[in-house]
Amino acid sequence: MNSIEVSARNTNTKGEVNALRSKGIVPAIIYGGKDKNQKVSISKKTIKYLLDKENFLSNILKINIDGNPQDVLPREIKFDTVTDEPIHVDFLRVVKGSKIILEIPVKFINSDKSPGLKRGGVLNIVRRKVELKCPTENIPTELIIDLEGMDIGESFKISSIKLPDNVVPTIQGRDFVVATLAAPTIIKEPEKPAETEEGAEGTDAAPAEGAEGETKAATGAEGDKKEGDKTDKKNDKKEGEDKKPAAKTPPEKK
Repeated sequence: MNSIEVSARNTNTKGEVNALRSKGIVPAIIYGGKDKNQKVSISKKTIKYLLDKENFLSNILKINIDGNPQDVLPREIKFDTVTDEPIHVDFLRVVKGSKIILEIPVKFINSDKSPGLKRGGVLNIVRRKVELKCPTENIPTELIIDLEGMDIGESFKISSIKLPDNVVPTIQGRDFVVATLAAPTIIKEPEKPAETEEGAEGTDAAPAEGAEGETKAATGAEGDKKEGDKTDKKNDKKEGEDKKPAAKTPPEKK
C-alpha cells in the first residue's frame, strides 16, 4: 500500500484554487463514511507518479493529513483540457465492512511458455478490466491469467480466475469470456513456380503469331482478288474488240 502526504486546505474561491495549481499543487477532496467531506491538497509530482501505475483507481492509498492517517481509494481524476495536467482528485474513505464496485485490470503472465503463441497463435483480449464487487478490506490489485502450457483454441473465462474471498463479478448468471487464444488470421499464399509463369507467356504468344498469319493470308487473298479483277477486265476488252462489225465492201460497178 502506497503512503502519501497531503495537506488540509481552506480555499473557498476559484481564484484561491487556481493559485494552488500555479504552484504545482493539486486540490483534492475526501468523502464517504460518517465523517464530513475534507478538503486537501497534494503535490502534482506525486499524483503523476501514481498515475503511471495502471491500477491507480483500484489501489488503496494511505494518506497522512497533518499526522492523521486514513485509507482512501482514488475515484475520479479531472484533467485540464488543454495541458492534460491533473487539476483535481476525489478520494473515497475506506470503511471496513462495506463493499465497493471497481474495475480491476487483467494481467497475462508466462506468454513465452505458451505453445499456442509460439506456433503463431493470437491472444484476443475481450476484457482488459473486469468489474468486481469487493469488500473494502480485500480489494485485488489485478487479476492473473497464466498462459503456461496453453494452446490454440483455449478460452479463458471468469471462472478460471482465482478471486479473493467475498469478491464477485458484477455480471452474474453466465461464465463470461475474458480472453481467447485463436489461430493466426493471415495465411501466406505459396509462390507460383517459375515454369508455370513461362508457360503462361508461351500461351499468350501463340495467338499473336496465329493472328499475324491470318492477316498475311487475308492480304494475299485480297491481292489475288485484285489481280483476278484486272485479268477479267482485259478479257472483256479483248472480247469487245472481236465483236466489232466487219467493214462493208463497196458494190461493184456494172
